[in-house]
Amino acid sequence: MSDGGLRGYLIRNARWLGAGGLLTFLSCFGQTFFISVFAGEIRAEFDLSHGGWGGIYGIATALSAVVMIWSGVMTDWFRVRILGPVVLLGLGTACLGMALNNWVFLLPVVIFGLRLFGQGMSSHIALVAMARWFQATRGRALAIATLGFAFGEAVLPFVFVKAMTRFDWRDLWVFCALVCVAGIPVLLWLLRRERTPQNLAKGESSTGMNDHHWTRGEAISHPLFWFIVPSILGPSAFMTATFFHQVHLAEVKGWEHLTFVSMFPVYTGLSILTAIATGVALDRWGTARMMPLFQLPIILGFLMFAFGNGVGALLLGFVLMALTTGANATLPSAFWAEFYGTAHIGAIKALATAVMVLGSAIGPVLTGVLIDAGIGMETQFLWFSLYFLIACLLVQVGISRAQTPPRTRRRYT
Repeated sequence: MSDGGLRGYLIRNARWLGAGGLLTFLSCFGQTFFISVFAGEIRAEFDLSHGGWGGIYGIATALSAVVMIWSGVMTDWFRVRILGPVVLLGLGTACLGMALNNWVFLLPVVIFGLRLFGQGMSSHIALVAMARWFQATRGRALAIATLGFAFGEAVLPFVFVKAMTRFDWRDLWVFCALVCVAGIPVLLWLLRRERTPQNLAKGESSTGMNDHHWTRGEAISHPLFWFIVPSILGPSAFMTATFFHQVHLAEVKGWEHLTFVSMFPVYTGLSILTAIATGVALDRWGTARMMPLFQLPIILGFLMFAFGNGVGALLLGFVLMALTTGANATLPSAFWAEFYGTAHIGAIKALATAVMVLGSAIGPVLTGVLIDAGIGMETQFLWFSLYFLIACLLVQVGISRAQTPPRTRRRYT
């Protein structure tokens, strides 16, 4: 990278990269790892069993995935400067709803709002923007923008668990709402000069396979999309399930829960490094070579969780899982743009995001049902590994059957 290397790149593109990072960070208020911090308080407040809470969470998340199929298309119609504040206002309203709601029948509505505007739309807008605004350095841009996820994952659970020792949990959700609203003027300031219009002319968009601007209808009618779907569903479903059932897993393996969560900083730090390295690599080699390989580490990671019992096995399992997590933060978003073009990337990635959100709904519920049926997490981890092996093979077959996308005619740095 010329013109001052990485430092110059960051300075030139600070506004747009910062906007992406802000949106991914604020999306954390609708992510499972954050909401689960309050699971005990929520269950006690609404007198819910583990199954009742998991059912409400799963249903609300699944509904948000369905809505994402249509709401995500708006990234093809509106600028981030217009759509972003609306989504942040919706997320702030959902946070306020969690703080003020006293009725269990409204809890699914609140969770639906958190999942749709947080995990769904906030992250979707950010990643679509990076894929569309950057072409020659798309991988780097996606990696940098996703640092917002990593920072939130590393900091927010610890901060809010500590805060609950001094403040009521509902007051903390009011604070979350205020942070979301405060993010609106920051986003508008960062994007007072947006990088490119959302309604790009086709001559300014990068094309995908066969030098074509693929629509969502064309994408889902092509076999490649369905060969990729299992690799999109898997990480969201089974990594979410692992964290969701972390207390049970620690008990089964004989680990202290504190020992388990002490691995999170290692996991997050390595995920960040992997995301950045993956971004640099895909700018050089493209996604076709890397997509079939990036889930191989998690296969070994789940095998470590299945057979290992010591702290060393726990650490190695987290290290291997982090390698896939970091790559997963960058590669799929670049893949959709590279293979299907950017003219309709919002609509296509909205469907992929819906699959991801649906996976995060299925995983905890499915694993919980299996645990209740007497099928332990150690056995399930073996199944997870087999699933990811099959997913890798399907990606390889799908890409090998598809025409390699041409280099884009016009590139931005």
